[in-house]
Amino acid sequence: MRKALMLGAAASFFFAFTFILNRSMNLGGGDWMWSACLRYLFTLPMLAAMVWPGRGIGRTMKEIGKAPGRWILWSTVGFGLFYAPLTLGSVYGESWLAAACWQMTIVAGVLLTPLFGKKIPVKNLALSMLILLGIFLMQLPNLSRMDAAGSAEALLPVLVAAFAYPLGNRKMMELCGSRLTTIQRVFGMTLCSMPFWLLLSAAAWSRTGLPSAGQTIQSVCVAFFSGVAATVLFFRATDMVRHDQRKLALIEATQCGEVLFTLLGGILLLGDSVPAPAGLAGIGLIVAGMVLNSLAAA
Repeated sequence: MRKALMLGAAASFFFAFTFILNRSMNLGGGDWMWSACLRYLFTLPMLAAMVWPGRGIGRTMKEIGKAPGRWILWSTVGFGLFYAPLTLGSVYGESWLAAACWQMTIVAGVLLTPLFGKKIPVKNLALSMLILLGIFLMQLPNLSRMDAAGSAEALLPVLVAAFAYPLGNRKMMELCGSRLTTIQRVFGMTLCSMPFWLLLSAAAWSRTGLPSAGQTIQSVCVAFFSGVAATVLFFRATDMVRHDQRKLALIEATQCGEVLFTLLGGILLLGDSVPAPAGLAGIGLIVAGMVLNSLAAA
């Protein structure tokens, strides 16, 4: 369990690059559709190179051939309906706003438990709400400077992403069992989500033409840090505890670290201000929530 927690925390660090770089691309005039599509278009060959040894591609394709419809469906949910709305949400506010709203996935993962024949782990839900309260306090000074319309526009697509990501991940874990390694499963999901990304790429091309060189380079970075490193680490962590819904909810809760890493990245790279006292109190609640979650899982 300790190793799974460490992998989840490491994944949250690499996921933070998503929010920072997506915001950077938006400020540079890049189309959000290209930002979303390019991540997965560049991630696919990276993952293919990783699974090529040991006939990993053939094994993955054989597994996909057993249920291609379900692979395409849940890969599109877990990757397409996760990342496209998340990228859209970054258009409407700073990187911290998308990262903070995204933490709804902590509660979403707990609420989805009944879909898999299990009871909602009430203790995990209560502790996850404590983490969300900390996130709210940390972002309160920033939220007070935003109008209601801007907050809603940023919140709605990210809420869709927050439920789609754990749903697609859990459905694919259920479908694959232990027949594929984590990297093979991520490669298969990326491959099966390609129809969605190619359609979105066509829409982006018709709307704004080809992406700029700067957006393309930053998308390569997102593909490596988030599409490969973070996704493989996180999926590996969830694979390790997939038979225990309570521990699975805890691993999903480690993603609250994205807010801290995104905020820190903003301070160091973008010159953002240090959190106000309410923000520091929020950080304390997040840490307390994670510690209590760990004790509860133990």
